[in-house]
Amino acid sequence: MKITLEQKKDLVRIAKQVRKWAYAPYSNYKVGAALLTESGRIYEGVNVENAGYSDTNCAERTAVFTAVSNGEKDFVAIAVVTENGGTPCGSCRQVMAEFGQDLLVIVADEQENILMEKKISELLPGAFTPKDLK
Repeated sequence: MKITLEQKKDLVRIAKQVRKWAYAPYSNYKVGAALLTESGRIYEGVNVENAGYSDTNCAERTAVFTAVSNGEKDFVAIAVVTENGGTPCGSCRQVMAEFGQDLLVIVADEQENILMEKKISELLPGAFTPKDLK
């Protein structure tokens, strides 16, 4: 599925809007994500921190897990919005790579400026994927 510029802008706008729901009392670094699936549905995610830092969940993984919980496994693009355009962490990259190497990752800042667009295969070259388990 090809993604249009308008769809990219919509994803960024949605990710920016949901960012306000992030629970980030420790880092104060709020992240919003909007994941477009092949079916055309969009799943939102925010980071949810925890006093036990290893139990924190990032926005990207929240969006992916929500989509999977709703029966979706075919993803087209994900927009990630932070204050300064921070990129997805390694754990998020690994989770996204699980569902295909062609997922487009769009990174934007809080002014909705798109700062980066890359396929997950570019962000996590040599990813460990289901094919490695065969």
